[in-house]
Amino acid sequence: MFAERTNWNLTPNRLSEALAQHLAAGKRLYDLSASNPTEVGFSCDRETILHAMCNPAAMTYVPDPKGLLRARQGVAEYYAERGEEVSAEDIILTASTSEAYSFVFRAVCDPGDELLVPAPSYPLFGFLAGIHDVVLAHYPLVYDHGWQIDFPSLLKAITPRTRGIIVVNPNNPTGHFVKPEELTVLNEICSTGGMALIADEVFLDFAHGDSNGRREPLRAPRPRVGNGTRPPTLAANTGALTFTLSGLSKISGLPQMKAAWLVASGPEALKKQALERIEVIADTYLSMNAPIQLALPTYLEQRHGFQKQVMMRVRRNVAELDRQLMSRKTCSRLEIEGGWYAIVRVPATRSDDDLAVDLLTKKGIYVHPGHFYDFATDGYLIVSLIMPEREFADGCRQMLSMF
Repeated sequence: MFAERTNWNLTPNRLSEALAQHLAAGKRLYDLSASNPTEVGFSCDRETILHAMCNPAAMTYVPDPKGLLRARQGVAEYYAERGEEVSAEDIILTASTSEAYSFVFRAVCDPGDELLVPAPSYPLFGFLAGIHDVVLAHYPLVYDHGWQIDFPSLLKAITPRTRGIIVVNPNNPTGHFVKPEELTVLNEICSTGGMALIADEVFLDFAHGDSNGRREPLRAPRPRVGNGTRPPTLAANTGALTFTLSGLSKISGLPQMKAAWLVASGPEALKKQALERIEVIADTYLSMNAPIQLALPTYLEQRHGFQKQVMMRVRRNVAELDRQLMSRKTCSRLEIEGGWYAIVRVPATRSDDDLAVDLLTKKGIYVHPGHFYDFATDGYLIVSLIMPEREFADGCRQMLSMF
């Protein structure tokens, strides 16, 4: 009596079972996967955040499928501060980036149509696609002194049913930003093939350089962090029909506030059609609540203090990781351009899954294995760089003691 699309295998995997047993036993845990910004010790202006939800205007119901104009203007101002002109009329507010993906998938795909997604990447796409009866095909990111899109493989993955290409800018967990030359090729592929470009930019503001594009020097001579430039958003991309997704969850460290958006850009005729269709979808749900919409400009302002704390901690944790890796000839860190994760390459003497379970049971280290993110081979562990610094250092020391 249930839909096949929800017939998921809900059996816990080995690592999840091992984690549950570890926690039930009350043992010490170093959670090197920690990524919830509200639980890792960042400070915030609690009074301002809470007061912003007490706007009397929230007592009046003003349904707008795109979201309240003032909230959308706040998002447009966010892009203006980055030097990009984005009209509030091209913005649609959503309760999450997952909902934004849902709107885009519904607008561009019929059941059985295909979307291309990068690998490695965050494992959310499989669930989103399955719920919407969309088929995913992967195109690889390859690593050679930095990450890049494997365009020959991407082109081979395109079929007559391909409706769009997803890019994560920067990618989670690789930290790869879409380069200008890569965007030129993506625009050409999408425009000539009648496909949409879908850009997830939740980590956009966490480029590993300061606002002038300069990098803080690291203490250890390991792979560089960042490419010395401030990467642009795709929100104003005109070379192809483009949907750019982002939200408060990462930008302001407020995932609990459930506010995100999508921006449509590209050739005017296509953009107009896309917005008309997505507006109807949004009007069907009207999922955004008034207090959060009215508070959105304030919450976007809060991003400055939050992001400063994040990047300070990320740089210090990267430096600590590099320092520890200097004495480990068999392990290394891959280059990072943005985001708050690092990829540690380790000897592939067993499966990443076996290694992750061993780290948990023997050392109390919980870390994500590479296969969680569709790495093609074993030998990769993903660690969060926003953990409190002392805990991160201790956890990395325990992790690297296995090699």
